[in-house]
Amino acid sequence: MQLKDHFNFLRPDDIRLQASRIGIETMLYEYLFRPRTPEEIANIYTSLTLEQVYATLLYYLHNKEAVGQYITEWLEWGERMQEEQRRNPRPVYEKIRKLRSARDAMSKADGNPVSV
Repeated sequence: MQLKDHFNFLRPDDIRLQASRIGIETMLYEYLFRPRTPEEIANIYTSLTLEQVYATLLYYLHNKEAVGQYITEWLEWGERMQEEQRRNPRPVYEKIRKLRSARDAMSKADGNPVSV
């Protein structure tokens, strides 16, 4: 089996492990930014084998510049989406925020501590 056979290249910005919905960015984030060992990553994502984790790390090491750019773009996209959600929260989140504020105000008026 070739290294690339472990992956499903859906789009330039979407590389997933074969027979999985898990993208390489998920595992590489755990490895690069948390930092977790391959064994820890395999224990977290139990649908993956240790071989798949090592294949992802090896793919990264063989393609550091391209995969590094892939991860950078993924992180930037995530930041943009979080900012968009902050600026335009879904109505249900706004409703929950208002309910929590009302609950907190009632709790303070009663002198009872708020438990979250």
